[in-house]
Amino acid sequence: KKFNQDREESNPEDEESSGNEEKIKQLNENSTTLVLKNSEEIHTDNVTHTGEKPFACSICGKSFSQKSHLTIHMRIHADEKPFSCVICGKNFSQKGQLTYHNRSHTGEKPFSCIACGKCFGQKSSLTYHMRSHTGEKPFSCINCGKSFSLKGEMPFSCITCGKSFSQKKSFNTHLRTHTGEKPFTCKSCGKSYIQKSSLTYHMRIHSIHTGEKPFSCLTCGKSFTLKHKLTDHMRIHTGEKPFPCSACDKSFNLKSNLKQHMRIHTGEKPFSCVTCGKSFSQRSQVTLHMRSHTGDRPFSCATCGKSYSHKGHLTDHMRTHTGEKPFSCLTCGKSYSQKGHLTVHMRIHTGERSPFHV
Repeated sequence: KKFNQDREESNPEDEESSGNEEKIKQLNENSTTLVLKNSEEIHTDNVTHTGEKPFACSICGKSFSQKSHLTIHMRIHADEKPFSCVICGKNFSQKGQLTYHNRSHTGEKPFSCIACGKCFGQKSSLTYHMRSHTGEKPFSCINCGKSFSLKGEMPFSCITCGKSFSQKKSFNTHLRTHTGEKPFTCKSCGKSYIQKSSLTYHMRIHSIHTGEKPFSCLTCGKSFTLKHKLTDHMRIHTGEKPFPCSACDKSFNLKSNLKQHMRIHTGEKPFSCVTCGKSFSQRSQVTLHMRSHTGDRPFSCATCGKSYSHKGHLTDHMRTHTGEKPFSCLTCGKSYSQKGHLTVHMRIHTGERSPFHV
């Protein structure tokens, strides 16, 4: 009887049966987890198609179709910005925003138009641009049926001037032009602004004095305080001259240079000397001319103290101390400290007469 009892207690069939039950239990648990996981994925897919937004913000009530979208949204209320720019230190709540911001430093425009080659920093900007080629107008007025290439719904109207806006943020900014409210104040000088972007731009005035230059050229490493200065500088490397003269087909890399050039064709001389009335096409020419009346000589030699009214004259003078002669004759190799001296010398080789020769 004891032998039978011991045999019954150590029956391997019972042990195997018990092990199988555990395996079946674990398999059922895994299956349940898999089913639940698949159910969540199916639910997410269904939400995408049905438009259901089950995840609501407890602060503002805005709803989202996915929990991850709500998590990102909550950073707005918490003012959480975990993604930082390593160049200027600006912080962002989303990684995609940082990626886009980085292009303001690098000048990168990865989205190119296959029709005209124009490049854009954002894919959405390229999408809008492409409609200028395709003529696509996907947005239609429900009242008259007229179509537009951009979404033109403007539900926010100003009761003061009647101007309408598509976004509430733009509308609120506009209202400040009537109320005079300027909630964004510079901590350095106390000046206030209607828009945060205006304050940001203003702050760079102070950064000029601190030496901060957050916009760097990836080609030569030169840095700039303002973004548009970097954009202008990049054309030195690319050779781009997007501002053509309509009179002579000459092109320029800066709009200001084109404007200045146009005065050659028009004969316009908008800058006048208040002392003698002489007119000039450039403001800088007036500044230089005024020194002939005032006797001002702001450029002084650090070696001998001699002063000059033009910076170029000081540069020429400094070579008398350094012995530098950067202007060389390609024919005989003789060098000169001033370009004018080289021009006179070249007449020996060319046989050209001096324009002052009688």
